[in-house]
Formats: sequence, structure tokens, C-alpha cells
Amino acid sequence: MLNINELTRFLSFKIAEEYWQPLATYLKEHEVLNDTFTKFLINPEKIIIYLGKNHMGIEYLGDPQGSLDSWELKIQLVDYTTATNELIDNIIGFEYDDSSSHKFRMPLPPFTEDLILPTNRGMDKLGELKWNFGAQNGIIGLNTCGVGTTTGSFHRIVNGLFFDAGPLGLKTRHIKWLDLLPLTLDDSHPQQDELKINMGYLKGLVEHDAQYKYPLPATADYKYNKLPQINRFIELIADRNNSETNITSFLEKPENQFILSMGFLGKKIHPQLEFQWQSANLPCIKPDFMIEKPNGFADIIEFKLPYLKGETVVGKVNRETFSAEINAYISQTRKYKTYFDDPNNRAWAKENYNIQVHYPKRILVVGRRVDFKTDEWRDIINDYRDIEIMTFDDLIDGVVAQFYM
Repeated sequence: MLNINELTRFLSFKIAEEYWQPLATYLKEHEVLNDTFTKFLINPEKIIIYLGKNHMGIEYLGDPQGSLDSWELKIQLVDYTTATNELIDNIIGFEYDDSSSHKFRMPLPPFTEDLILPTNRGMDKLGELKWNFGAQNGIIGLNTCGVGTTTGSFHRIVNGLFFDAGPLGLKTRHIKWLDLLPLTLDDSHPQQDELKINMGYLKGLVEHDAQYKYPLPATADYKYNKLPQINRFIELIADRNNSETNITSFLEKPENQFILSMGFLGKKIHPQLEFQWQSANLPCIKPDFMIEKPNGFADIIEFKLPYLKGETVVGKVNRETFSAEINAYISQTRKYKTYFDDPNNRAWAKENYNIQVHYPKRILVVGRRVDFKTDEWRDIINDYRDIEIMTFDDLIDGVVAQFYM
């Protein structure tokens, strides 16, 4: 009887024997395919193997356009053989709608590409967030109870997007590549379970998968190459589990920096620069982003969370002020102003980063438009010099609008 580690090694060996090694060999013999090959099939960030009652799932995580330079497998095994619901539901991670008047599961064909499947709750949330359905190529399933697998059949999901919503906002599940192999489980023995897995499907797909091109937006069409990334950003900020670091890490990726350059009319983005004080013994400052404008001077962009704890404006009539939360965010940017008021610090920034900063505008991206629904906040912000508040909705709408001008 194998323990979990031994079973993981055994299954990995069998998959490598039938699929990964033949795939690597085929690519060596046909090097012309290396540019278009889906790289994570043999060089993934991670592979997760799921065991269910009727199928074994193999999910690949990583960059389809990554590197083939190394081959180091990180494999996790998840056992759902005793789960009461379907394996695919456990893999996706949330239940499809109890609000449906019927129990229709969309049957999975052998090969599914670009599937978009929201729960009813998820669909409502996507509409509320102005998620751009036109930016996504794919098949959209509506008002279903999820997807259904067929016992004894092979299924593959490539680039599937699944959505749900709850108290913490939008939930997103992106399955880049999932193979479901037929499995027979015999648990009648008191001391052990017997698994039979048909690996022949993988062996027969080696040549196909080596030649397959992963579905990515056409780079020649800038608009439709970028609009899906806007959707990824919408999904990110709609999930209350995400942190400020998650948001800034997403935006500093080269493929996503267009959101900043278009949203703030910048010609160059400088993420996470550390600036050393020259006339004082103080810790370095590290703004989220410095946005270099066409005139050569840079402004400061600081991101906070999209969801605020309370009202943004408090106080009696004619005595309104920002909440303690908003004032704390503004105060955090004050040290940036103090830093760049010193000509020695400005000279250091120019010498070390070739960046010019003089009387920079401090732009705070925080909250949603509904958080700033009254006009009073505009009057209050006018009392602050060089401070601008922008909501996440303002940023997204400003970028999207430029694609339709």
C-alpha cells in the first residue's frame, strides 16, 4: 500500500513515461515548434494531480510563453476519492447556483477551449463590475449548474474562466490547462484501494500537443490584446482577499503597465524605486510607482485597497472632512512631498534613476466610485495641495475609453 508521497512519485513517473518525456523528445526532433509550444507542459511552475472517483485530473500552472531552459517538476497530489460532489466541482473550487430552476450541467466535450462559466451570482457581479465580455473570445455558459464529465471519457479544459461571488466580492478561477483521465476506483478491499488509470489518452496526444498553439490574444491587434488584461485587473480588485501588494505586483508586470501609462498619460513607468535621503538620517521612501510624463517630470502614484472600511466623508454640514482612513492614506504620501522638496534628494534621484521630480503630483488610487458618491469630497480635496484622489473605477473607465475613441 502506497502512502501519499509514494503515490505522487508513482503517478508522476507514469505520466512522465507516457507523456512528458515523449513530448520533450518530439520537441527536440522538431525544434521549429519551440517558439509556439505551450511551455508549461514540460516546464511548469507547478502541477497538481487530483484523484476522484471516476477521473484523475492533471492541472498545469505557469506561463504558456515561458522558458524551456529547465525542467524541474513541482507536483502536488490532492485526494478527492472520498468527496461526495463531482471532482470538477472540487477542482473549480465553488458550487454552481442553487438559484437555478433546473439542475442542468453543461456536458464537457473531449476538448474545451476558452470556456467562460460564471455562476448566477458571478454573472451578476461581472455585470456590476463592467467586465468586458466582448474582450474575451470563448464560449459563455449561462444559468447552468456547472460542467459535467462522462464516466470513462477523457476531457481537457484549456484557458477556462470560472466566476462566483460572495461576501468578499468576485471569486475567479482560471484553469490554464486541465486533463481529466478516466479512472476506475475499487475501494472494496478493507486494507487498500485499487486505482486503474488509462494513460493511453496522453500518449496519443503527444504530437498534437507539441504542435498546439495556446489561445492568446493576437498581438497585432493592440486593443483586443489588452482588453482581456483589463478584465484580469477587474477580477483582481473585485476580490477582497487580495492585498495592496497583489494589486501593485499585477500592475508592475510589463504586460500590464499599459494600464498605468494610459490611465495617467505617462511615457515611462518606474515601479518600486527606493529613494535615499541625502540631508537626513531617515528610512528610504518607496512609492508604488513613479509615472514619467511627456514633459520629462514624474508624478507619484500610490495604490490602496479598493474596499474602504466606512464613509469617506464625515462630519456635520459645512464641517465635512475626510474620514480618518482617507486622511491616514494622504498622510502616508506626505513624506514623499517632503523628500522631493529637498534639492539634494532630487539631484540623487536624477543621478541614480535618471528621473526628474519637482513638485510632483501625488495621486492616490483608492476605493470604488460608490465610496465617493457625494460632491463634498471634491471640495475637501481642493484644500490639499498636489493631491489627487482617483477611484479604481475612474482608472479602469479612463483606460477602456481610450480603446473606443
